[in-house]
Amino acid sequence: MKRFLLPLLAVTTVFSAGCFHFRKKDRKPKENPAIATQVEEEFKQRWIEKRGAELVSKGVRPDLAREQALNEFRVRYGYTNAAFK
Repeated sequence: MKRFLLPLLAVTTVFSAGCFHFRKKDRKPKENPAIATQVEEEFKQRWIEKRGAELVSKGVRPDLAREQALNEFRVRYGYTNAAFK
């Protein structure tokens, strides 16, 4: 019985310490929340420029066109963080 106790203890120790067998490189890296914010801000700028240009081509003054485009963005994309910045 004593002959099997030491190997059994060694095997149990090896398999119970499983966290040492996995490396961090195998794990998926965490996403950076700043990337999402940056993408939303860029989308907001492009959308407002495009919509503002459409309104200006219809005869709206540029300052009013930008303000209207911003308001439309807030209504349409209010669920984004960029909508109210």
